[in-house]
Amino acid sequence: MLVKVYGAAVQGINATLITIEVNSSRGCMFYLVGLADSAVKESHQRIISALQVTGYKMPTSNIVINMAPADIRKEGSAYDLPLAIGILSANETISPEKLSRFVMMGELSLDGSIQPIKGALPIAIKAREEGFEGLIVPKQNAREAAVVNNLSVYGVENIKEVIEFFNGKYELQPTVVNTREEFYAQQENFENDFEDVKGQENVKRALEVAAAGGHNLLMIGAPGSGKSMMAKRLPSILPPLSLGESLETTKIHSVAGKLNSDTSLISKRPFRDPHNTISQVAMVGGGNYPQPGEISLAHNGVLFLDELPEYSRAVLEVLRQPLEDRRITISRVKYTTDYPASFMLVASMNPCPCGYYNHPTKECVCSPGQVQKYLNRISGPLLDRIDIQIEIVPVPFEEISNRRPAESSGEIRKRVIKARQIQEKRFAGQSGIYCNAQMTSKLLATYAQPDSKGLALLRNAMERFDLSARAYDRILKVARTIADLEDSELICPAHLAEAISYRNLDRENWAG
Repeated sequence: MLVKVYGAAVQGINATLITIEVNSSRGCMFYLVGLADSAVKESHQRIISALQVTGYKMPTSNIVINMAPADIRKEGSAYDLPLAIGILSANETISPEKLSRFVMMGELSLDGSIQPIKGALPIAIKAREEGFEGLIVPKQNAREAAVVNNLSVYGVENIKEVIEFFNGKYELQPTVVNTREEFYAQQENFENDFEDVKGQENVKRALEVAAAGGHNLLMIGAPGSGKSMMAKRLPSILPPLSLGESLETTKIHSVAGKLNSDTSLISKRPFRDPHNTISQVAMVGGGNYPQPGEISLAHNGVLFLDELPEYSRAVLEVLRQPLEDRRITISRVKYTTDYPASFMLVASMNPCPCGYYNHPTKECVCSPGQVQKYLNRISGPLLDRIDIQIEIVPVPFEEISNRRPAESSGEIRKRVIKARQIQEKRFAGQSGIYCNAQMTSKLLATYAQPDSKGLALLRNAMERFDLSARAYDRILKVARTIADLEDSELICPAHLAEAISYRNLDRENWAG
């Protein structure tokens, strides 16, 4: 008897429908074709054990399974469930009537229990697109997949539940998630708040400007001056995710297997802080089994690189193209995969090997050559993509001991949201541009041209501080954001002066 069951293969952050054709005839052989990898072929042994433990028998007939389309590689153990159901149905142990209405995926344990899978959300989206009535997935993935409307999602714990469901002996209950209610209820809850930060008002202001314009930012300061502490609070002042952004972010984390079983939609902007020993593949994605890297997991959020010069030069250089294109293409011999990578790069570093160059009280023991060599670990092209470079000095005791609470993240966030709304209106007709940091040279000429006084100030600053030519566009972008924060249509000299102050490393004499 020939039957068809349906699963899905995840490619990038999207899914492709897989038709599993099972034919049972006289004989005693087992054949699995359709470009299946070793993990899929090993399902034979898992299925035999799972069926025995749950009171069913593996058919002793000749079984041929084809996984179509045959030119797409099938990887992983998530096909165990549809393969097992297809085998039983071909042997007439299961009624085939309802099989064509459902997509199913799940890894089988030897005792018949069903283990979680990766990519349940893109699979659910594909099932709805193809017009299926429902999706059967492990219970741990049910809430993740249930955010998709007009699709019944059933979470199961054991293969016996699925067998009895198709035979009409057991009724599965669909998982219901109030997507909008849960999404909006969790958007304001942050563990870290700027009201806990004492002093550092100039750095808070720089972070506010960076958040308002989507600018990349680099903090330079001595150990213990609060660089990491403030970076971790940046997501609390970023604009909230829209439902569309949240869905795209959740798809990436779903494919990577990073979602908790109680998570439906990611409601807060991601904050990723990989260690400086990270490899190129872990940063950008790829591998034998393609997975999103840290830059894609930070999509619509923040990628924080602590102690930037300590990262491998090769790892830092691969960031250059994603910072411009806001997506990454992984090209290998057997596959090509695209992952979105629109993130804010926030980095921190010591000013020198000993950490105390320009420190107000401690003396630096590094020679000028050592300081410059340390800074040269960051290439010019990468530094060119960082709009704001802010120097941090340690907080004096008087400010640390001050018990008066600082301005909260909520108050800062209101100003950031207002500035972002101005930018959304400004770039409404521009495809792929949503904030000032993404402006092209043409848009800069239209929206970020200072008046004659501003141009004179900019010229004087570049000559006096030996600012490099690459700083020009960055200063104009940041000045445009500062003007938006003050709801000013024009870029004033004061806005330019503040933007110029955020270009510390462009000063030719900074490292002595």
